Amino acid sequence: MSPNFDRHRRLRSSAAMRDLVRETVLHTDDLIYPIFVKEGKEAKTEVSSMPGVFQFPLHELEAEIEELTKLGIKAIILFGLPDDKDDVGTGAYHDHGIVQEATRLVKKLAPEMIVIADTCLCEFTDHGHCGVIENGEVKNDASLELLKQTAVSQAKAGADIIAPSNMMDGFVQVIREGLDEAGYQDIPIMSYAVKYASAFYGPFRDAANSAPQFGDRKTYQMDPANRLEALREARSDEQEGADFLIVKPSLSYLDIIRDVRNQTNLPVVAYNVSGEYAMVKAASANGWIDEERIVMEMLTSMKRAGVSLIITYFAKDVALYLKGDA
Repeated sequence: MSPNFDRHRRLRSSAAMRDLVRETVLHTDDLIYPIFVKEGKEAKTEVSSMPGVFQFPLHELEAEIEELTKLGIKAIILFGLPDDKDDVGTGAYHDHGIVQEATRLVKKLAPEMIVIADTCLCEFTDHGHCGVIENGEVKNDASLELLKQTAVSQAKAGADIIAPSNMMDGFVQVIREGLDEAGYQDIPIMSYAVKYASAFYGPFRDAANSAPQFGDRKTYQMDPANRLEALREARSDEQEGADFLIVKPSLSYLDIIRDVRNQTNLPVVAYNVSGEYAMVKAASANGWIDEERIVMEMLTSMKRAGVSLIITYFAKDVALYLKGDA
C-alpha cells in the first residue's frame, strides 16, 4: 500500500525538471544600472565602499556605455556630481548640468539606451538635503518648483524617464504638470514612491557626495517600522500620475514590495541599494559566501516579491552570470 502523502520531490528530480517548473525567472531586461557622472577632466574614481562602482567623467563614459550595450543592459539611471554646489541646488536644473550633459552624450552614443534621470537636489546642494532649507527645516512646497525645473531640464536634455527621489509631498503632481506644460506629455515618471530613511544608503553617500551636512532625512523619508504608510505613499503617487513605483531599499522591504504589488497595476521597481551591494562584495572578498549564488538569489527574491524591474549595481555581474561568462 502506498504511503498517504504528497510527492513534491517529483518536480525537483533533475535540473531540466526544475527549469521546466520554475516560477520566477530573472532576465537582463529586468535590470537598470546606476551610473555616477562627475564634472571635470580627472580619471574615473572607484568608490571605496562599493568595489567595481566608479564616478565617471564624461570623457570616460563612452567605454562604460559600450560595455553595457554589449552585455545587453538596456536601461541606466544617472546621478550627478557637480563641481560647485549652492543652497538651492542650481546644478540640478541648469540646462548644462552634469546629468543633462551626460544624458545628451549617452543618447548620442547609444540612442536606444533608456536613460533615467534621478531628479533630486541633494547631490547639488551645499547642505546635502533634498530641498530648500528655511530656518533649519526642509520646506516641502518651496522645493517643488525646483524639482519641476529639474525634471523639465532633464527631459529637454533627452531623458527617457524622470525619477524624482526626494519624497516631498506632491512631487509627482507638480512634476507631471511641469512636464505636460513644457510639451513632454509622453515622458513617464518613475517615482521613488516608497523610500525609507535607511541605514543601507551609507555607501551611496560616498558615491554621490550627498550626505546631509546637518540633521537627517527622517522628516521626508519613511520610518522603517511603518508598513501602511507605504501604501498611502504609493497610492498618492499613482493618483498624481506616476507611471512606475519604486520601493527602496529592497531586501529588508520585500513585504512592502508585495504589498505595493498587490495594490497597483503599475510596474513596481526595486532599488537594490548601495549597502546591500557593499555587504555582499565585502563578504565575497573574504571568501565567506558564493557571490554569484547570493546575488542571483537576492534579485530573484525581489522579482518573486512582485517587481518588474530592479535598479542594481550588480547589473553587469548578473548579465555575465546569465550569459554564463562570469
